Amino acid sequence: MSKTEKKNTKQKQFTRQLINTKAVTDYSLATNRGDELVYFIIKPTNISVLSEESVSARIYALMTVLKGMAELEFVCLNSRENFEDNKRFLHVRLEQESNPAVCRLLEQDLTQLDRMQVQMATAREFLVVIRLRNEKESEVFPYLNRIEKILREQGFSTKRADKEDIKRILAVYFEQNVTTEKFEDYDGERWIISGD
Repeated sequence: MSKTEKKNTKQKQFTRQLINTKAVTDYSLATNRGDELVYFIIKPTNISVLSEESVSARIYALMTVLKGMAELEFVCLNSRENFEDNKRFLHVRLEQESNPAVCRLLEQDLTQLDRMQVQMATAREFLVVIRLRNEKESEVFPYLNRIEKILREQGFSTKRADKEDIKRILAVYFEQNVTTEKFEDYDGERWIISGD
């Protein structure tokens, strides 16, 4: 297959094919490899206000979880907007601009973006990911409940991600979209009028 044919084939793929997923279920992300990814959302702790002993205790709790469950994977992503692209654009515009009044406005915009970013600096989301491979359906939920229990016993505020959470996680990861309230199952779904 030539380079052009490969490019055309790739362009014709659906989004799910490109990110190697089959479906978003009620509790997981099913992949084309036959496994499922189950996400547990862990509410972050602001360690900057904790004592050194409390931070050590949090580290020890995480170490305990890791020792007990080697199959855990971790993901950390922004749960708020990232302004870096906007700031880069404003810096370029500032270098190109000759009008002093416009320069002052651009500088004010940069200052405002900096303030917003500082306010959201701790807006992270931590995810524990479990890959389910060839598990019997009857064993899946007891296994996931055990993982959730272990995380809670170690002092982590956690919840298993549902379908809407998973769609939001994918939107943040792939699109940096943190402002949409409800995500569609299919592109353009919101425009379909039932009964037409």
